[in-house]
Amino acid sequence: MDARVISKAKLPSRYVTEGPARAPHRSYLYAMGLSAAEIAQPLVGVASCWNEAAPCNISLMRQAQVVKKGVAAANGTPREFCTITVTDGIAMGHQGMKSSLVSREVIADSVELTMRGHCYDALVGLAGCDKSLPGMMMAMVRLNVPSIFIYGGSILPGSYRGRQITVQDVFEAVGQHSVGTISDAELLEIEQVACPSAGSCGAQFTANTMATVAEAIGLALPYSCGAPAPYEMRDRFNFASGEKVMELIAKNIRPRDIVTLKALENAATVVSATGGSTNAALHLPAIAHEAGIKFDLFDVAAIFEKTPYIADLKPGGKYVAKDMFEAGGIPLLMKTLLDHGYLHGDCMTVTGRTLAENMEHVSWNESQDVVRPANRPITKTGGVVGLKGNLAPEGAIVKVAGMSELKFSGPARCFDSEEECFEAVTQRNYREGEVLVIRYEGPRGGPGMREMLSTTAALYGQGMGGKVALITDGRFSGATRGFCIGHVGPEAAVGGPIGLIKDGDVISIDAVNGTIEVALSDAELAARAKNWKARKTDYQSGAIWKYAQTVGSARDGAVTHPGAAKETHCYADI
Repeated sequence: MDARVISKAKLPSRYVTEGPARAPHRSYLYAMGLSAAEIAQPLVGVASCWNEAAPCNISLMRQAQVVKKGVAAANGTPREFCTITVTDGIAMGHQGMKSSLVSREVIADSVELTMRGHCYDALVGLAGCDKSLPGMMMAMVRLNVPSIFIYGGSILPGSYRGRQITVQDVFEAVGQHSVGTISDAELLEIEQVACPSAGSCGAQFTANTMATVAEAIGLALPYSCGAPAPYEMRDRFNFASGEKVMELIAKNIRPRDIVTLKALENAATVVSATGGSTNAALHLPAIAHEAGIKFDLFDVAAIFEKTPYIADLKPGGKYVAKDMFEAGGIPLLMKTLLDHGYLHGDCMTVTGRTLAENMEHVSWNESQDVVRPANRPITKTGGVVGLKGNLAPEGAIVKVAGMSELKFSGPARCFDSEEECFEAVTQRNYREGEVLVIRYEGPRGGPGMREMLSTTAALYGQGMGGKVALITDGRFSGATRGFCIGHVGPEAAVGGPIGLIKDGDVISIDAVNGTIEVALSDAELAARAKNWKARKTDYQSGAIWKYAQTVGSARDGAVTHPGAAKETHCYADI
């Protein structure tokens, strides 16, 4: 694609590169070594979430250099910049996790502001850890300039005494250690071998779930999200993405042409089919919000309800992302779903072709068992289930992939923070058959809607994963397994029923029929509500306080602004 034939008459960069009045602006570009010809070309933002916080992000800057070569080869002018990311694996289990979901909004906002401030014409975004993927895709849809998403790739699995392990095993080993099942030396050995390379957590946790979404929704090139971070072949996808974004400029194919209601339904389908992270039920509505599309938790759950579970991936199954890539990648999964009527094939993608056209030459691989044919699934119902009832009028979500028992009933044991519950679990101060309730951890009440992996993994490591249930108005990691229900809404901080229950109230969860109920009458709940008082958090200033002032409910994606439905202009059309 020759960018020199692309007119800047309608491109944002005309405001900083065209005409005598922009001589001061051009002088800055000359100062960085750009030529007059490069300044005259479309300016392409190459955004990455690179940092040295975790292996998820460590390869992103190197990969961004290859993207820039692809842009330049197609006669575009790349402009690299970085934004933040908060890595959940390190933020987990302490106050740092309150920063995690907030970071999704900061990523989207900071990419938007950088693009707007410098009038870039297109965007290639690279992301690695959980919230950076939806944050980057939200920015693309919000800006609506031609965009391509790139996942930095998954980590390679670790090996512990001949067994393939992930960071999930380390979290669960903490629980095993707490009950004396493993020694200090064994715990040290596990933690030192679990994460052997660059890349995001290797199983179908949130990062790989949202990477699968990126291909299914059409914002990433086919196969690009499956290749592990250390594989040198990633450079082919990076270079191709840089070239392809120039073609999208020429053809004026934009994210909102791609992210339609049908595309969102395709994304929800692959989440359920892979037993993916419950966090997708938060991120898909948020991405939809940026396009002005109503697609809330219940819409996501309706797709989950009719989708078969076909990918045998950890944490509920036995394989990791590398295994699925080598079996045929995300296109293999999408091909069988498309062939059996579970995907909309007429959705546009960043290839410039429809999803069905992308799948034309994908053939089924009979010699693998990572992905089952959609007509011969692991289970007929999806790996993730939406719930609703008098305890969660605005809905809740549970991952059932790999679970055999889908119903649970027991007395509540209430905790008003994750720390309280984790302490009780560590001290074995709970009983088999109880429903552990962690509240005041929602988007507003946390603030920040923390994940509870440290607690759930400790329970599993103690051998209690199937013997207690856990519900929260916060979130669960994609690595969570066991009977764990998150996103309970309305949250406790706004007077939701989860904030009204008391120790001993009987809670019943039915993931077959999609219900979550507390054995209290409407009159009793109303009486308790009269005595309920809002709680103050210890975050009364700073970014987390600011987030709490604007964040909405988990049902709608925990978003912080009115979205495309209220916008009076679109950046791409300035």
